[in-house]
Amino acid sequence: MITIAIAKGRIQDGALALLERAGVCFGGSSLRCLSSFDGTGEHRAIFVKPADVPVYVEYGIADCGIVGRDIVLESEADLLLPLDLGIAQCRLVVAGQSNATEKSRGMLRVATKYPVLATDYFGKRGTPVEIIRLSGSVELAPALGLADVIVDLVETGRTLRENGLSVIDVITESSARFVVNRASYQLKAKPITKLLNALSQVVNGVPA
Repeated sequence: MITIAIAKGRIQDGALALLERAGVCFGGSSLRCLSSFDGTGEHRAIFVKPADVPVYVEYGIADCGIVGRDIVLESEADLLLPLDLGIAQCRLVVAGQSNATEKSRGMLRVATKYPVLATDYFGKRGTPVEIIRLSGSVELAPALGLADVIVDLVETGRTLRENGLSVIDVITESSARFVVNRASYQLKAKPITKLLNALSQVVNGVPA
């Protein structure tokens, strides 16, 4: 049996749809469901918070998972990322008022849910920063004077515009990835490769 950790929230529906098209159906899985088996009993899905997917997969509780690339990079987990699923596409950006970096004197205050990626980005540019970790509504931070800029995910940019912010720089592109535990990739090579190939065909539009 293969256990698949699936990120709850914006990725979940798309992930389940892709799996179903690949022949693995967890029909009837609701947002409140924490675990589900497919009809064959060969696959089990566990539904966890996005930040927890790399943890479950790295420690081998789940053999593989579906989660955003941004989450994997932030976690620094030692995982295999063999397939870009092409869903939940977005960008991790630095955003603020257009002159935010020029207005800042001394240390730049950065509000973010991504302290690791933000620290790495500004560190490579030699910019001294104070990282202010928030778990939600980071767009409010500049407006309320908590931070000069934010580092956050952007899909359409609408929320930024509604809060008087704009993209200053793009740190990286992100989308949902199929991730695999290194040991499972060896020990369960046949079923994982079969699932990976099926998903790859779906993503690339190859008829079943």
